[in-house]
Amino acid sequence: MALRVLVVDDSAIVRRQVHSALEGAGFDVVEAADGKEALQRLGMGPVDLVMCDVNMPHMGGIELLECIREKAMVVAPFVMLTTEAEPDMVARARALGAKGWIVKPFRPELLVAAAKKLTAAAA
Repeated sequence: MALRVLVVDDSAIVRRQVHSALEGAGFDVVEAADGKEALQRLGMGPVDLVMCDVNMPHMGGIELLECIREKAMVVAPFVMLTTEAEPDMVARARALGAKGWIVKPFRPELLVAAAKKLTAAAA
């Protein structure tokens, strides 16, 4: 069974790019347009990895991490996929449990390598 990745980004183009790269590497990809939709998707079944944008309407990536922590939800490794690279924001995300930080625009092969590394324990 393919490992499942939840891709959370308000940009349909970015979601398609990430979806294409990961699907081409054998992952099953589920999408959400913001943090609120991501919470719904997480409630529908487990995922092996979450790749999430920081800045989104309704609920951004940091807020999603905070909500997951508040609810004591068990979640797969969480990677931030964003144009932001402020050290304070990276530190905050890591403190909330993020395992990685990928800056857009990303190279598909590096995105896939990160996904494979972070899901290796789940395989």
